[in-house]
Amino acid sequence: MEIPKKLVTTVSGCADDSLAGVVACNPGLRLLQGHRVVLRDDLQAIRGRVALLSGGGSGHEPAHAGYVGKGMLTGVVAGTMFASPSVGSVLAAIRAVAQAGAAGILLIVKNYTGDRLNFGMALEQARAEGTDVRMVVVGDDCAFTKPGKAGRRGICGTILIHKVAGALAEEGASLDEVEKKAMAAAKVMGTLGLSLSPCSIPGSKPSFQLAEDEMELGLGIHGEAGVRRMKMLPADKAVETMLTHMTDPSSASHLSLKPGSSVVLIVNNLGGLSCLELGIVAGAAVRYLENQGIRIVRAMVGSFMTAMEMAGVSLTLMLVDEELLRLIDAKTTAMAWPNILVGPATTRKEEVPAPIEPPRKAEDETGTGLTTARVERVLQRVCSTLLDMKEKLNELDRGAGDGDCGHTHAQAAQAIQEWMRSRPPPAAPGLLLSSLADVVLAQMGGSSGVLYGLFLTAASQRLRGRSDSGAWADAMDAGIEAMQRYGGAAPGDRTMLDSLFAAGQALHSLRNPGADPLQVLAAAVQGAEAAAEATRHMEAGAGRASYVHSSRLDQPDAGAVAVAAVLGAVLQGMRDPLGTQ
Repeated sequence: MEIPKKLVTTVSGCADDSLAGVVACNPGLRLLQGHRVVLRDDLQAIRGRVALLSGGGSGHEPAHAGYVGKGMLTGVVAGTMFASPSVGSVLAAIRAVAQAGAAGILLIVKNYTGDRLNFGMALEQARAEGTDVRMVVVGDDCAFTKPGKAGRRGICGTILIHKVAGALAEEGASLDEVEKKAMAAAKVMGTLGLSLSPCSIPGSKPSFQLAEDEMELGLGIHGEAGVRRMKMLPADKAVETMLTHMTDPSSASHLSLKPGSSVVLIVNNLGGLSCLELGIVAGAAVRYLENQGIRIVRAMVGSFMTAMEMAGVSLTLMLVDEELLRLIDAKTTAMAWPNILVGPATTRKEEVPAPIEPPRKAEDETGTGLTTARVERVLQRVCSTLLDMKEKLNELDRGAGDGDCGHTHAQAAQAIQEWMRSRPPPAAPGLLLSSLADVVLAQMGGSSGVLYGLFLTAASQRLRGRSDSGAWADAMDAGIEAMQRYGGAAPGDRTMLDSLFAAGQALHSLRNPGADPLQVLAAAVQGAEAAAEATRHMEAGAGRASYVHSSRLDQPDAGAVAVAAVLGAVLQGMRDPLGTQ
């Protein structure tokens, strides 16, 4: 098993370097000289108020320094990676806030033996010096149905105790009151973790392994063993498993929930889960709880107490009344506390009504030279050509892209065929192109769909109200300009634009009096086909092919070939006698 890579300066100094970075970026924080202690910058503001100290091992960021600020913690004491802080540093933090004039000090400690011992020893020494110090030990882990002598582990729910106690202290509550309410709040919450991967501290191998098809329920935030390994489950089933376990009445560490209960929900990233996965888990948790009749009065989603790079999630629930909710909603300057809107979480929100599409302007169809039958013939030729070329275009695209060019063009062809079956296509050129833009934008997919949509939309604007042949040249120029503006490609970049640009140059002849439109179109097709073939020898300057070394590009660009084929099909459709296939 290899040691995982970590982006640190030195393994031995990573905890100190991390704290130094947090303090450097937050004007409200300061380090205590000679100790791994972070304090509020405005210690004078706590004179006459209760001070709150917490802490633990490093590797759980943003805990613990992220919760220092007005309305939360006065300071935190950090240990090395996954290790409890020293007694000397805890005592130094107590002395610092006592000497700033604190009216009593409450230590909020997660239930781990090392934390209890070191914070407890410092507490006894501070009391011997005459300081009024108390300690609340938080154990919110719901993993074990029969917790051993050590009791339930302290995990992510601890930050809610930081918040409740911090709001009370900011209001000027006494040490007795802050201690009492913090202890009461700690008894009405539970947390459970689920992991897809192990974690590791810098310079060390992971402490355990999970198979590719396994997940583990109930791990601790240091990688301690959970209660069950199981096969991978979909997110909704995994969430159901977690919440069922947390609320199972047969478990001594369960959280009692009943329909009508009001809870605060924390969906916590254990370090390595993607934001996409976290959102899926959050939605599944809200849905499950709502279906059980539970009211989620607040929901927090993010990274609050991590286990280095562990790919996993923990769910925390706290039963709340109006008073607890008021304290959780109270303002704080702690940087890791989320700035969320006050309100419940629910999956039963009414969606914003879809906007009404404005009616299309009617167009004068006289003098266009096109009939509905001719338009249908042209589109039939285009669609059959693209469907026949599907595999060829895919093969050309495999060397430079993801091999789906034929597939996306076939999708467009099928969508246009379906559209024609549902209604006759308009003969007015501007309306025809804008309607085709709608179809390809909705159905074609990929960047090709957007590029064709841009081209057709811009081109359609130049055709509205015009019946002269030169309008088609103007339309072609407008479509090419729109593709260049938004797509970033230019002629010579080995894209579909090469074929379009060559055809556009040929279509300029339509502006000449007496020009034969079909002859000009035939010249445009020849130019497009030659330009498509020329892309075989070009170095890609835009699109996905630009990331491929030129030595591997020995075929014409698939998009350019597709454009030339479409123009050829248009010419064929315009030449076809009507009444034949």
